[in-house]
Amino acid sequence: MNEIYRLFILLSVFLIAYFLPVGNLVFQNSLLESLYMLQEYARQHVLLCLIPAFFIAGAIANFISQNSVIKYLGPKANKILSYSVASVSGTILAVCSCTVLPLFAGIYKRGAGIGPATAFLYSGPAINVLAIILTARVLGIELGIARALGAVIFSIIIGLCMHLIFGKEQSTGNDESFKMAEDKKEARPLWKTALYFAVMVGILVFANWGKDESIRIWQLIYNSKWYITGILMVALISMLIAWFRKMELIQWTSSTWVFAKQILPLLFAGVIVAGFLLGRPGHQALIPNEWITKFVGGNSIWANLFASVAGALMYFATLTEVPILQGLIGSGMGKGPALALLLAGPALSLPNMLVIRSIMGTKKTITYIMLVVVMATITGMIFGYLFS
Repeated sequence: MNEIYRLFILLSVFLIAYFLPVGNLVFQNSLLESLYMLQEYARQHVLLCLIPAFFIAGAIANFISQNSVIKYLGPKANKILSYSVASVSGTILAVCSCTVLPLFAGIYKRGAGIGPATAFLYSGPAINVLAIILTARVLGIELGIARALGAVIFSIIIGLCMHLIFGKEQSTGNDESFKMAEDKKEARPLWKTALYFAVMVGILVFANWGKDESIRIWQLIYNSKWYITGILMVALISMLIAWFRKMELIQWTSSTWVFAKQILPLLFAGVIVAGFLLGRPGHQALIPNEWITKFVGGNSIWANLFASVAGALMYFATLTEVPILQGLIGSGMGKGPALALLLAGPALSLPNMLVIRSIMGTKKTITYIMLVVVMATITGMIFGYLFS
């Protein structure tokens, strides 16, 4: 059986190599787009976004007790508190659909309930304050408000649905690990742990602060972001020296590496595929941009569904969805499909889906994706009916 499998792989590689349309200009351009997108992602998002996020995830795995996670986000936690915390997390983090993954992996593997964990997974990239303000200024106040309200409500509904479907399965499987963590003593006072995480989140936020000359306070922060980031780095190093033992730091970096080697290969593979099919913003790849514009005009169920699915598959770096939609709306895209794409796009992407599957399995991942797409489609139709 093993030899048959190897023969099948060799035959598949041979057939792909034999029929590969390397002389086709569209294929060549799509291949270049995939490489350009990978390079752009590596340059703009890995060093400043993903690496800090991996370290935060490693810290969650080591320095937040399972009791704390269970208390606020666990299956038996107070539902109002847990979903409130999870649903507004994006206002603090302001991350993209890929940067949120190591943070989600950290809290989910630490014992967070499937409901609050997926609410956090959606809200992290969806409720970005700067992106919502930019949406309102560029695309209109109606879209900005609808995006903000939709993102908060979506995260709560999606989390509750995931809890209803999978909550019993998770709580049954994790009861023993919950009991084992009950007597674990905290290594340091809660305020020190909170300050340590606040500084790391601050580094993640300010190092990636975007330029926006139309909003004065944002521009002032942008001009000072490296000074602020430098001060936070000095504070973090001081905390590590004063508050943490050498073995704790070793365990922290070890956990960070576990998340990195689990997530990065899938992430890069997904970016390459997304770039090959859809290209970078403003560039055409295998799927022509005109097709997308053609299919998302008006406010039909199919236009909204197509916008939701296309948005779910595409990768949007933080804030890039706004200029993309500005161009699409100018080319005839309906307001309903525009909102559907805004609600599905930033929270999902092909790389994001691959990594989520490796964290919580195929069944939960498919359910999560379907909830996002269906809710975005319905919301887009309602919005298009009211404001078109």
